[in-house]
Amino acid sequence: MVETLKRAPAYKPFQAPERKLFGPGPSPVDSRVLQAMTTPVLGHLDPLFLACMDDIKDLLRYTFETDNRMTLPISGTGSAGMESCVVNLVEPGDEAIICINGFFGERLHEMTERSGAKPIPVRSEWGSPIDKNRVEDALKSHNAKVLAVVQAETSTGVLQDLTGLGEMAHRYGALLILDAVTALGTHPVSVDANQIDACYSCSQKGIGAPPGLAPVTFSERAVDHIRRRRTRVQSWYLDVTTIEKYWGSDRAYHHTAPISMNYALREGLRLLAEEGLEPRWARHELNHKAFVAGAEAMGLRMAVAPGSRLWSLNAVSVPEGVDDARVRAGLLEDSNIEIGSGLGPFKGRVWRIGLMGFGSTRENVLLILEALRSAMEAEGKVCPSGIEAAERVYATAPNH
Repeated sequence: MVETLKRAPAYKPFQAPERKLFGPGPSPVDSRVLQAMTTPVLGHLDPLFLACMDDIKDLLRYTFETDNRMTLPISGTGSAGMESCVVNLVEPGDEAIICINGFFGERLHEMTERSGAKPIPVRSEWGSPIDKNRVEDALKSHNAKVLAVVQAETSTGVLQDLTGLGEMAHRYGALLILDAVTALGTHPVSVDANQIDACYSCSQKGIGAPPGLAPVTFSERAVDHIRRRRTRVQSWYLDVTTIEKYWGSDRAYHHTAPISMNYALREGLRLLAEEGLEPRWARHELNHKAFVAGAEAMGLRMAVAPGSRLWSLNAVSVPEGVDDARVRAGLLEDSNIEIGSGLGPFKGRVWRIGLMGFGSTRENVLLILEALRSAMEAEGKVCPSGIEAAERVYATAPNH
């Protein structure tokens, strides 16, 4: 006897509210990027889509500040970009120096270990940059094939100075891998000038597209290293020598590319190039400084010392006696505002407030400052407004 199938429950179309995204990502998506995603879907080998892919590669080279031939988006989030750089450049038994001062340095360490390599950690306290002298000591003491560094540690809001790291790595025979997930499009990355061999990012932060793609770039030195591997890349899907055949002149089928996401990435990059890298960096720096001035005027304390702070991701210490989770829930419910919680040792101790991509604006700085003041009052912490202090920063900025 054939059993009658149950009727599927009826679902209404999903309707998402228009949140104000001030977390560590995703960042706000411009209406022009969303509109690009409604463009009719083409086949992944359609000549018009192949032309779109060529535009993306050119725009990524501009954004990474590189001439690297192997520059393309991995179909996956930023962690897929991270894993692609790791599994292509390390082999089982290789030593790899991993700089760890936050959650994503730890993730690099785990991916390296899972690949069969031997990670050599160089640690700094969460909230502080990596000491370059300790990096050099590690390079001197080990026969490392790779040095991996997080430029923008999203878990803590720390910006790592890259000066000299590429030259240092090469002097000791290592390749430099850089995590630029929260830096690309918000801070100078300068892949070629900094002698970076492999760099990865994501689509949903400084570029301002939805999550789903991970831009990567590999130097010729890195490509030569990959081609001389003793073993095959552990991951079929993330092997850039095969992905390259689809994104390169061969146009050989590798996987079905996420067509609409690539439309969005292209439009986000197009708008980035239209603004220009230097004006974009200046915008992020100005809005960061205005936010910090306003937050400190309210009596809030930044978790990272001046000079090591990201412009795109602001780590604010949760004041004594204030409930971290209750404040975040209240902002979401009362103001439709999302901010991020802390990770690891920072859990419950910091708020991570993103001002990146299309979300890095004067209007948003003033909005989040006033929302935080109201949240403090709800917690019984009466504090002055930070608006005036932020406005002073804008008033004294060049070309304001």
